[in-house]
Amino acid sequence: MTTIKEVAKLAGVSVATVSRALNNSGYVSEEARKKVESAVKELNFYPNEVARSLYQKKSKLIGLLLPDIANPFFPLIAKGVEDGVNQRGYSLLLGNVEDDLEKEKDYLKIFAQNNIAGVISAVQGDIKDLQNMPFVLLDRVESDQNFSVHSDDYTGGMMAAEAIVSRDPKEIVIMVGPKEVPSSAARLAGNQKVLKDHQLDYQIFQTSSFKFELAEQTAEQFFDTYPNVDSVIASNDVYAIAVMKEALKRGRRIPEDVQIIGYDDMPFSRMMYPGLATIAQPAYEIGYRGAKLLCDILEKGFVEVSRIQLPVTLKIRESVRKKDEDE
Repeated sequence: MTTIKEVAKLAGVSVATVSRALNNSGYVSEEARKKVESAVKELNFYPNEVARSLYQKKSKLIGLLLPDIANPFFPLIAKGVEDGVNQRGYSLLLGNVEDDLEKEKDYLKIFAQNNIAGVISAVQGDIKDLQNMPFVLLDRVESDQNFSVHSDDYTGGMMAAEAIVSRDPKEIVIMVGPKEVPSSAARLAGNQKVLKDHQLDYQIFQTSSFKFELAEQTAEQFFDTYPNVDSVIASNDVYAIAVMKEALKRGRRIPEDVQIIGYDDMPFSRMMYPGLATIAQPAYEIGYRGAKLLCDILEKGFVEVSRIQLPVTLKIRESVRKKDEDE
């Protein structure tokens, strides 16, 4: 690995001059700067970012915590975060927590050891563990939490229920996400508001996780519990598709016998057939806006808006029945 001493030797300047040129700190003549830049290019030299951050007491690394990278929603968030921080000159260090509190704590230790500048987290963990570093929360946030970006889950819950209500439901079951996830509670509240306003009976099927690998097992349990369900408001697209698959395995037609609406609008939801009706939330924008918010905090020390809520939209596809006006 090329060292800063080798760069200085080739450029014919001191190590201190190379350091000042690379860090934009202190005076460096234009001639010396050009020599350093030429030597860096010729030697393919990359500064040690961790050492540089310790020296400057300022890092260009951002830590990102995700609950489950296997869930297609979170790579889209990660892509938005990555693009956002890269545009501001930062790099990303990813931690895939997998709903494991110990893994979350381990990643926070790794972040601290790498002297990261701040944390962006889509994990509903203990915020006090983040208090010693700048942070922004994504997606799974309480409505009153500062430095957060999330979509309007209450309205999304209402939209999903309205879509079912207007399509001749007989036996409605809401598949609710984990109780500890704030977005699950907000969606459920929106579902219930609409169903109660229309005086419709419904059942609740509580899930313990959003994990991708548990979706098929959960769908089997769902139909064992509610074999005659004809209208499903699913907790997310992954679980909605698992429900569709299980319904077909049991000889139920979609949407004639069972209509299903999901939540997220992942790319595969519109590519499959029947296409999955769903509530689209802007995963990429959530990540991108979260990155911008954290970078503003780091660089400006303040932000005008600390809580950002993004709108959701209804996507009607073949997994729900047609209304009269759709004919």
